Amino acid sequence: MPIKKTDIAVGRPPLLRRTNALTLLRLLREAGSCSRADLVRASGLSAPTVTNVIAYLIGAGLVQPAGEGVSSGGRQPDLIRFNVERGYLLGVRLNAQFLSFLLADLGGKEIDASQVWLAGRKTHPQAICALIDEETRRLLKAHSLKREQLLAVAVGVPAITNVDEGVVLAITTLEDWRSVPLRSLLCRTFHCHIVIENDTNLAALGERAQGAARGEASFVAIDIGANVSAGIVLDGRLYHGAQWSAGEIGYLHLPHLSRRQPSLLEFGALETMLGASGIRQSWRDAAGQSGRTRDEAKSVDVTAILDMAQRGEPVAKKVIRQRAAVLSDVIVNLSLILNPSLILLGGEVGRHPVWLNFVGKELAESEFAVPRIATASLGDTGVLCGAIAVALDALPSLLLPPA
Repeated sequence: MPIKKTDIAVGRPPLLRRTNALTLLRLLREAGSCSRADLVRASGLSAPTVTNVIAYLIGAGLVQPAGEGVSSGGRQPDLIRFNVERGYLLGVRLNAQFLSFLLADLGGKEIDASQVWLAGRKTHPQAICALIDEETRRLLKAHSLKREQLLAVAVGVPAITNVDEGVVLAITTLEDWRSVPLRSLLCRTFHCHIVIENDTNLAALGERAQGAARGEASFVAIDIGANVSAGIVLDGRLYHGAQWSAGEIGYLHLPHLSRRQPSLLEFGALETMLGASGIRQSWRDAAGQSGRTRDEAKSVDVTAILDMAQRGEPVAKKVIRQRAAVLSDVIVNLSLILNPSLILLGGEVGRHPVWLNFVGKELAESEFAVPRIATASLGDTGVLCGAIAVALDALPSLLLPPA
């Protein structure tokens, strides 16, 4: 049988230099600043190799001097650091109310943040792309930065997203958002690396980078607000599923509530039950029966209902306890299937502390596979932190592209 020809990456000098450069860059990014001797010890590479690679990285503008270190008895060592000002990253969050922006350096440090409200504006895809372009120009100009210094843009959207192709499946709260090639549209004005990702997935990555999931390899972040969804991280990587819909738990079948099939243009059964509008409606119905006037019931928002439940107000407590039982069932099922170490509760509704109490009592009866339950710590900034984390992960291939 003839052997099929296969391209194999052999150890030619350019490949070896890139591999070594990636290793040293990673160590420098983790350390902040260190000496060449520190890199020799941490990398296992020879001193001449480290010296040559660092000279290459300095010439490429990726590494720069960082002063003198503390002497251990001899001459003070010369320190070097990763050049975080070599370029900049942009995180963008899109939802029905606003566009949020976070500009950061290559170390992930925030340079600036802003928000553009969408009320009264056109929200079709081309209009949103124009707004993103306009606000990005303003942010860069405010800090005397050039467009070509922007190395990556990561956009979080409230929808199922084909990350490989940069296509947004559907956003029902905005104009004409069905099968939108958002990455291709943004590439017309942004000549850099662009990532389009589901916002709950980015929020999960944000919690892993800077929030309540630091150090966790496998966890699930459940976002409960107007919608209900989950970001799933397994062995340190986002899990998207075969059709990119992993984590769309808002559409879970709840036989005692509804047998209808999920539809992208409608709320799912779990969203109807746990989402903000569902909680408000149930409380208003129950409050009306308990003697409150219609106007009194309408004036109460979901946060106030959750606060009342935490204080023990009977009507609110009953409404939230019913939903805590459903949420506990969802957590048990997720735990049996994925066996994560942590479940995070976030979003406008989910991050309220009342859930930890009610859900904890429900889960106390489970004998196994129940993970630790905690509240997401980043709040509304989680999506943007996750966007910057995704951009940082892409840095090595952006700074040192394959030969």
